[in-house]
Amino acid sequence: MSAVDTTAPVAAQASGSSFYTAMRLLPRAQRDAMFEVYAFCRAVDDIADEGGARDERHRGLADWRADIDALYQGRVAPRTRGLKIIADQFGLAQDDFVAIIDGMEMDAAADIQAPDEATLDLYCDRVASAVGRLSVRIFGLPREPGIRLSHHLGRALQFTNILRDIDEDAEMNRLYLPRELLDAAGIRSSDPASVAADPRLGVVCAPLLARARDHFTAAEAIMAGQPRAATKAPRIMAAVYRIILDKLEARGFSPPRPRARVPKLRLIMTVARHGLF
Repeated sequence: MSAVDTTAPVAAQASGSSFYTAMRLLPRAQRDAMFEVYAFCRAVDDIADEGGARDERHRGLADWRADIDALYQGRVAPRTRGLKIIADQFGLAQDDFVAIIDGMEMDAAADIQAPDEATLDLYCDRVASAVGRLSVRIFGLPREPGIRLSHHLGRALQFTNILRDIDEDAEMNRLYLPRELLDAAGIRSSDPASVAADPRLGVVCAPLLARARDHFTAAEAIMAGQPRAATKAPRIMAAVYRIILDKLEARGFSPPRPRARVPKLRLIMTVARHGLF
């Protein structure tokens, strides 16, 4: 029996994404485990974004926190049966599941607007690098390089998302660009719509874009020293997001800002290069 009973609907939700493309190349047990992690992340993210009033979102995330705690104490709720299987199979840490919920709490508690650098780094660790720490266990990477890879690739991907999604986030009254970079560009406002329309936005984004590149470079150096079979999926994700980052830099940040996308043919070529050889 598959470790994941919900692979088909979860795969349908992820279909078309670079995540889906990368995970489809994994062996069955790893693929099913990653889709189970995806389903968990999707569930708590939906609560943080669309879970009703803030107290309702808090209760929804608290319920997940209780279920994760119960799972690691041997009391498995129906919705965590798949997580229990893969947690035992791959040695997944409770702290990483909890960190993801903590990251969603940051979105649920209030609309994030121009966080300071320390808060942004904590957010990235929770919503991105914690997912990476679960993933590298599933991929079979050794602990120490896996943690370092999760740190760098998680932040590289999250910074790219932040730069790509400025307009979408503003529509949700959110702004993830750090206060220090806004201040350095002379932007005092924390209002997402105002910042998105500010002609100095490119000045704010340039340092974050450079940081993303540095994190990609560090992640790629770590992966180069590990077996290719264990780094197939993260190499694909890094390569695809590198393309998105390049497109963002070439496009710039002056409006209008069409969404940066990876053409299908280039995605196929990227997957073939990093996933098949």
